Amino acid sequence: MVVRMRKNRSQTAKRRSNHAISGQRLTKCECGASRMSHRACPECGKYNGKVVIDIVAAAKRTARRQKRKQTELRASGQSEETKEKETTQAV
Repeated sequence: MVVRMRKNRSQTAKRRSNHAISGQRLTKCECGASRMSHRACPECGKYNGKVVIDIVAAAKRTARRQKRKQTELRASGQSEETKEKETTQAV
């Protein structure tokens, strides 16, 4: 008896191509944190032994932005807690 709805070779190969997919390859950075290959380290900002991303400046920038956001909320008469409550009630 012949299989009625047989898959052709290309469909079989497309299905089997996903069998070769593996997880992400992680390596250890000089600082000891794990990072993806060919990417800068998110902890220290180094790539290939050189500092590519200034992590300290990025942390200062985010702190400055958060502080500005809090002052704007206080100036408008709202706080983060009331804003969070409003978003959870709206959902």
